[in-house]
Amino acid sequence: MKRWTHFLAVALLCGSAPLAAQEAPAAPSFDAALAKRLGADEHGMRRYVLVVLKTGPKRVPDGEQRKAMFAGHFANMERLSKEGKLTVAGPFVEDPAGWRGLFVFAVADVEEAKRLVATDPVIIQGEMVAEYHPWYSSAALMQIPQLHERLVAPAKP
Repeated sequence: MKRWTHFLAVALLCGSAPLAAQEAPAAPSFDAALAKRLGADEHGMRRYVLVVLKTGPKRVPDGEQRKAMFAGHFANMERLSKEGKLTVAGPFVEDPAGWRGLFVFAVADVEEAKRLVATDPVIIQGEMVAEYHPWYSSAALMQIPQLHERLVAPAKP
């Protein structure tokens, strides 16, 4: 009997703890200034253009020209990010369909995204081609570049 009593007491304690801890979460506070700064609509969303980078018609051979092309590609992404145009970018991990990477641009239309992508050395040299898709998502994506900077460890000497 003592064993069951102990089990019942433990079960009651464990069962009642989650009930006590389940208080209603605090309502998020709307930050009108932040919403305006990020370009959010009344749903906290905004327009973007998603760009899928695919293998292009011309592979730049290994060597200095290829290194320079990719150095320019990364410098271009950094510039566009600092200008507040590029919110997210990154490569795909091994895709047999030739998908190489993606960009998410904080621009209202595909034409502006095309102008921005046209400045990238991988596009200029034919290493990659771009596919454009209007996209509607959280305005919070606009904060990704600043958050990312806080996650990159300093270069080792």
